[in-house]
Amino acid sequence: MATFLYKLGRLSFRRRHFVALIWVALLTLAGVGAASAPAAGNSSFSIPGTEAQKAFDLLEQRFPGTSADGATARVVFKAPSGEKMTDPGNKATVQETVKELSDGSEVVRVTDPYRAKAVSKDGTIAYAQVSYKVSGMELDDAAKDALKDSAQDAREAGLTVEIGGDALQAVPHTGSSEIIGIAVAAVVLVITFGSLVAAGLPLLTALIGVGIGVSAITGLASALDLGSTTSTLAMMIGLAVGIDYALFIVSRYRAELAEGREREEAAGRAAGTAGSAVVFAGLTVVIALVGLSVVNIPMLTKMGIAAAGTVAIAVLIALTMVPALLGYAGRKVKPMGEKGKLLGRAKKQDKPAKPNLGTRWASFVVRRPVAVLLLGVIGLGAAAVPATSLELGLPDDGSQPVSTTQRRAYDLLSEGFGPGFNGPLMVVVDAKDSDDPKAVFTETGDAIKGLKDVVTVTPAQPNKAGDTATITVIPGSKPSSVTTENLVHGIRDAGAGIKADTDANVLVTGSTAMNIDVSEKLNDALVPYLVLVVGLAFLLLIVVFRSILVPLKAALGFLLSVMAALGAVVAVFQWGWLSGLMGVEQTGPVMSMMPIFMVGVVFGLAMDYEVFLVTRMREAYVHGEKPAQAVVTGFRHGARVVTAAAVIMMAVFAGFIGSSESMVKMIGFGLAIAVFFDAFVVRMAIVPAVLALLGRKAWWLPRWLDRALPNVDVEGEGLRTASVDEDADRELVGG
Repeated sequence: MATFLYKLGRLSFRRRHFVALIWVALLTLAGVGAASAPAAGNSSFSIPGTEAQKAFDLLEQRFPGTSADGATARVVFKAPSGEKMTDPGNKATVQETVKELSDGSEVVRVTDPYRAKAVSKDGTIAYAQVSYKVSGMELDDAAKDALKDSAQDAREAGLTVEIGGDALQAVPHTGSSEIIGIAVAAVVLVITFGSLVAAGLPLLTALIGVGIGVSAITGLASALDLGSTTSTLAMMIGLAVGIDYALFIVSRYRAELAEGREREEAAGRAAGTAGSAVVFAGLTVVIALVGLSVVNIPMLTKMGIAAAGTVAIAVLIALTMVPALLGYAGRKVKPMGEKGKLLGRAKKQDKPAKPNLGTRWASFVVRRPVAVLLLGVIGLGAAAVPATSLELGLPDDGSQPVSTTQRRAYDLLSEGFGPGFNGPLMVVVDAKDSDDPKAVFTETGDAIKGLKDVVTVTPAQPNKAGDTATITVIPGSKPSSVTTENLVHGIRDAGAGIKADTDANVLVTGSTAMNIDVSEKLNDALVPYLVLVVGLAFLLLIVVFRSILVPLKAALGFLLSVMAALGAVVAVFQWGWLSGLMGVEQTGPVMSMMPIFMVGVVFGLAMDYEVFLVTRMREAYVHGEKPAQAVVTGFRHGARVVTAAAVIMMAVFAGFIGSSESMVKMIGFGLAIAVFFDAFVVRMAIVPAVLALLGRKAWWLPRWLDRALPNVDVEGEGLRTASVDEDADRELVGG
């Protein structure tokens, strides 16, 4: 591995014009493809295998043309103080609004509040429901403008009018904080390298890689049904790993220059040593992201594969384009220890240089391993405590900021019709195999009325064939409550009894039931996913480190950091701690996919720092140093760079906290805090403490396994041997 990458690095350095041309051509091609591709609509959200999805599919078959997955809008009216919605003037205003709403070409139907009995008991609140042919993201601007204009006309007539539902769903934006994150990364790079040129290389290559990845996703979005969140995630992870991978290559290049090697040789050795770590670190991230497909949620699978593709591009760019750009930079990239003009040149000193901070910290940890280990574990354990009260759910209008019309409509409906009105359950009764469908419909409605927390059960609405009907159930509790979840399971249990008696299938669907099914599906998939991803990465790390205990320690450290990160997410987004600082206007359940998503992404990123830091330690150990000294050597060479990489990754992830999309905001915060815990507590404190306690046992590997494993030579021992042989040959020739 090291020898191949060494040759690739030297080739890229020599043929830099050709390499740069290839990547620029790929960026141009991807950009043209993205610009010419048709605009993508909203990604379809399907959950194969769940009862809610089966019910949606059945509705499409038995109720053709109803657009079960089309956008909906609830236009909520509230009468002025002292008046009622049944007053003649207010009633005329509402009916005029309903007439205006019905004129849209994409509108399927609009319900009249007075005919549909959609007026609250006290007469102060009413609503009209608008159903569309297409989803909220596919709805054209004219239809959205017509909806807003109709509401505004009613407001001018004196009514309070708010609009709920997904018809006004907008494409999320990340805000200026994303740019701030990149700016912070640039500052850290300048401080680390002391040169604008050296600092600019990782940023430039990362932006090119992300440009290719995101453009490719945009170009394929329509064909592959990719949502907007997919490209945002790919950008988030691609920027972070792209900067970090290039940072490690450039840092090793400067270290090789400091040892007196020629620039082409230094580029080759940087690619052969640090590049090997980049390859295996990238592989762990790709495994974790692609592994999301085991959950069998198409949206999550697409997000994982798209982000994994961007990571693969970042690895290839680090191995080829970074050496090529180093060739262009020439002497503007200084050897390690020699600062550029920006921060002033280092002064030569006669006395030995003072040990750097990484060396001093590692020496302290080696002297006090037990105390550092206990402090790190207890600290992460304390941060993980909030995770014990984790509540999962998917966002609805109730989680929107109070400044939005969707949230105000949600609150008005809760005020007028009860909290459960915002999460109606749709019960689909398939009586095709039953002898008396009408009797089955009646029996199902009566069974549901007898359950707890049921406020309203509408009469069954059969299809034209009369073999299938829908029943709407209004719970007494809000959609995200445990009580509503119990009601869904209660209806399904009652349906099992009806099926046994009548051969009719009773299915529960709707957004609330879908959210419940998604949460359960993700919870069921978490353990198999964890076993698959950690198992594969564990085997990969055994090959890299040729050790059993080091990969085991890496996996256990990851579990500590991810649990602490989940605890922080619960504290901020569920409990509301520091929510104002993070821009969280509304607390609530943590998104259902957050735990499994964090497990995947954080594991991949955590292994980055493990590989980069510990390979330096193993390199020193293989070259003859004692275990404790190898830990110190690894920190002397790697701590500064790993620290810079972690700060950069945190800055990039934190930049997405400014997103208007609650999912992106939560992911950005979760990944940023997870990188902090993993890099600075686990890898910088717990890892050296454990290695110091284990000593030589840390690098133990059974002989039979050592013979069976391929020798990937991440430490570059083959390059060292080849260098010794070349020197010997020169001496023979000279003699």
